[in-house]
Amino acid sequence: MEQTLIRMMDAKSDPLTSLKELIDALRPGKVIDGVTAINNARALCYLLEQHVEYRAALRKQLFTLLGTTRQVQLYTDTGILSNESVFTAIVRRVGSKLLPPPVKPEYLKDLFGVLFPNTNDYVWLNDIPTEVWFEVGAAAHLEELSLAEIPTHIRLQQLEAIQVLSCRLSAIGLEPEIVLHHPDVERFESPFVRLNAEVLSYIERYREDLTARRPPDEDHSHILVLLQQCEQIIAKVWKMAAKNGASVSLTYHLLRLKQHIDRLKVLFDLVDSMTPEKHGPALLGLFLELVKAENRKYSVRDVLQENTELLALQITEHASHTGEHYISETRSEWLQMFRSAAGAGVIVGFMALIKILFAKAHLPPLLEAFAFSMNYALGFMLIHILHFTVATKQPAMTAARIAAALPTIENKKNEAYTELIELMIKVIRTQFIAIVGNVLLAIPVALGIAWLWWYEFGQHVVDTTKADKMLHELMPIAGMGIFYAAIAGCCLFLAGLISGYYDNKSLYNQIPQRIAAMPLLNKIFGEYRSRRLGQYIEHNLGALAGNFYFGIMLGSMATLGFLLGLPLDIRHITFSAANLAYAVSAYDFTLAWPIVAWGAMGVAVIGITNLFVSFTLALWVAMRSRKRRMSELKPLWGKFWRRAMSRPIDLFIAPKPAIEAVKTPPLEEKQG
Repeated sequence: MEQTLIRMMDAKSDPLTSLKELIDALRPGKVIDGVTAINNARALCYLLEQHVEYRAALRKQLFTLLGTTRQVQLYTDTGILSNESVFTAIVRRVGSKLLPPPVKPEYLKDLFGVLFPNTNDYVWLNDIPTEVWFEVGAAAHLEELSLAEIPTHIRLQQLEAIQVLSCRLSAIGLEPEIVLHHPDVERFESPFVRLNAEVLSYIERYREDLTARRPPDEDHSHILVLLQQCEQIIAKVWKMAAKNGASVSLTYHLLRLKQHIDRLKVLFDLVDSMTPEKHGPALLGLFLELVKAENRKYSVRDVLQENTELLALQITEHASHTGEHYISETRSEWLQMFRSAAGAGVIVGFMALIKILFAKAHLPPLLEAFAFSMNYALGFMLIHILHFTVATKQPAMTAARIAAALPTIENKKNEAYTELIELMIKVIRTQFIAIVGNVLLAIPVALGIAWLWWYEFGQHVVDTTKADKMLHELMPIAGMGIFYAAIAGCCLFLAGLISGYYDNKSLYNQIPQRIAAMPLLNKIFGEYRSRRLGQYIEHNLGALAGNFYFGIMLGSMATLGFLLGLPLDIRHITFSAANLAYAVSAYDFTLAWPIVAWGAMGVAVIGITNLFVSFTLALWVAMRSRKRRMSELKPLWGKFWRRAMSRPIDLFIAPKPAIEAVKTPPLEEKQG
C-alpha cells in the first residue's frame, strides 16, 4: 500500500492506474473478510496522517480524475432504472453480460467499473464501519486545499446531473399510468412540474455564483418540500394500487420515481454549501450505492425482484383473500366444507373415467395432451362453478393468509402468536375434512361407475394389465409416487399464483366494468344481466383462470416428459383414490387386502406430498413478498405443538358452538 502511495507522488503517474492499485491494496483476499478490510482502511489512515506528501499525492490524483471526466451519467444512470420496459432491461443486461460494452475513459461511469471490477466489491466496502470511512476522509485533510485547487468542474457536473434528474422526474410523474391512479395531478398543479421550474432557477443562480468565484448561498429547502409532495403522491399511488391492482409497468414507474427523488436529495446535500456537515454522510452513502449498482449492473435477478415486488404482493394478497373462504370457523362451516368437498369428489370420479377412456383411445401425443388438459381444466372449472372444493387447492391460498397474520418481529407477545396458532388449527382441520370429503366420495363414485360399466357393457373400465399399472403408479418409491406428487404440488402452487395474478389483472384493467358496459352484451342480454356477469367475473376470474391453467399443467405434464425424454408426470390424491377404486374393480374385488392397503397408503403419501409442497412454496413466496423470512416462523412451532397436544381433536373436528344461557331481563325492564 505504501509503495502505491509513493508511486502516486510521481508527476507522470496515471490517476486511474494509481487509484486502481490503491483499491486493490485495500481489497481483502476473501470478500467476506471484513476484519482485513477494516485493518487495511486503518492502515491507509495511518500512512496519510504520518506523511503529508502521501495525502497530497492522493488528493491530486483523485481530483485530477474527477476534474477531467464527465460525471453526469454516473449520477443519473448508475443505480437508476432507465426508460425502458422490464423485458428490454432484462435483454439488455443479458446482452451486456455476454458482450460487455467498450470502456470510454472520458466517462467516470465507465471508469467506476474499472476501479471496482469484481461483482462483490460492494460487500467488503459495506463491511467497513462508517466511523472508519470518516477516519479515512479526515486523514486526507481536505481542509489543506484552497478553493482554487478544487476543480469547479465537479460542482458543475453535479448541478447538470440535478437538472437531468429533475427533468426525468417531471416526465415520469406525468405518465398516464401514474395519473390514472392519482387523478388530482390533472386537477391541480403537479409538484412534478413545479419542481422542474424551481430546480432550473436554483441551478442558474448557483452557476452564476460559481462563475463569479463567490461561495454559493442558494437555499433549496423549498425544493425539498416539493420533493416531499412528490413522495406523498407516490405513497397515494401505492395505496391505490393496493386497492385497485398493480402491474409491472406501474411498479417500474414508481420505482424509478423513488430512485430519482432519493438521488436528487443526495446531490442537493453535496452541493449545499450552507450545511457542510451533511457532505460526508451524503458522499459516503452515494459512493457505496454507486459501487453496488456498478457491481450489480448486469444482474437480471435484481430487475425481476425490484419490479415484481408490488405485483407479487398483490398476487399473494388476492390469494390471501381467497384463502379466507377455505378456512372454517364454526362446526357448521366445517360440515359445509365436507359437503363442498364431497361434491368435488363425485365429479372427480367421472373425470378419472373420462381420462381412462381418452388413454384407451391411444391418440397422438399432442392430441392426447389436449384431451387430458381439457378434461382436467373443464372439470375443475365445473367444480368451482358448482361451489365445490378440491382439497389440494387450499394450501396455496391459505399459506398467504397465514403469512399475512404473522406478527411482526417487534411484536413478540403471546396474544399475537395465539391468534396465528388458532388460525393454523382451523386451516388444518378444514384441510382434513376437505380431503376426507374428496376421497370418501371419489372412491365409492368410481366403484359405482365401474359396476354400472360392467353391468351395461359386460367388461370392466380397465383390464387387469392396466389395473396393475395403476396400482404400481400409487407406490411412493417404486412407482415414483412421491416425486410425481411433488410435481403436482408445484402445479398447485403455480395455479395459486395464476389465480392471484388474474384477480389483480381484473381489478387493474377494470375488466368487470368493461364487461358490464359492453354494448353487444347489453344489447343481447340486457343491462341487468351484463352487470351481473361483470360482478361474477370480478369475484371468480382468478379462480376460473387458476383452475383452467392447473388443468392444462396436469394434463400436459406426462406428454411434455415424453417429448423431452424426462421422467415427468403428476400424481393427485383425489384422482389417485379414484384410480385405486377402478383398479380394485378390475379384479372383481378379489385383490388381497395387503395390496389394497399398500395402494391406500400410496394415496395418503401422495396427498401429503401434494399439500406439503404446494403449501411450502406458497408460504415462501408470501413471506418474501412481505419482506419476511421463513426463520421468523421458528418461535411458532413450539407454541403450535403445545396447543395441538392440549386438544388434538381440534386438528380434525371443529368444536361445537357454545350455547349461551338466556339471561333474564332485570325487574325494572319488565316493569318498564
